[in-house]
Amino acid sequence: MFPFRILYQTIEFKEFDIHLRCLRDKNQFSDPFGEAEALGISDAQWSLFGVVWESSRILADKMQDFDIQGKRILEVGCGIGLSSLLLNARHADITATDYHPEAGNFLAKNTDLNHGKAIPFLRTGWHDQHNQLGTFDVIIGSDLLYEQNHIALLSEFIEQHAEDECEVIIVDPGRGNHAKFSKKMIELGFSHQQYKPEPNDDAPAFKGVVLTYLRKKKHK
Repeated sequence: MFPFRILYQTIEFKEFDIHLRCLRDKNQFSDPFGEAEALGISDAQWSLFGVVWESSRILADKMQDFDIQGKRILEVGCGIGLSSLLLNARHADITATDYHPEAGNFLAKNTDLNHGKAIPFLRTGWHDQHNQLGTFDVIIGSDLLYEQNHIALLSEFIEQHAEDECEVIIVDPGRGNHAKFSKKMIELGFSHQQYKPEPNDDAPAFKGVVLTYLRKKKHK
């Protein structure tokens, strides 16, 4: 018997069906040993990792056609890991991270559910300077900029793990922090573009934006 209620669903893409074991809804909660509480994750925040958000669908939709050849990719704040699972189905070199203590367990079970190879996962916070992740050619994420202090934390985490030449893609639902985040990324040497995703007939119009950042090697 699970300490929380779960939901199985399938999300269809052009070439893949991704099967997900998620939390049934945002009311689910289980922290019997206080692990999440010790990490500063409140009762209200606990379930957020385990449901599928529109931002994560949009990011995964972009990843189904993304050029993965020869690229090491990192998903930051993966939550339920939809984009990581899709990239794994495409045999991409994908690594996932999240702060939540249950995210890695759900990702492993969903990887098995999709008959994929194990996805390297690390539970880490953006403040962790000694996580041994290494550097990546592409860094992706969705709905990451919840609070003002996330601007500095996320940009510094990206800088720590970005190759000299790196592409960053973040889907932001419009929480009011992405403009300052983009300014910080430009200070770190990234160019910046943003756009509204194409509307989906099956869902309400997305109010946020897709943020893309690119840093190229400086040639001497």
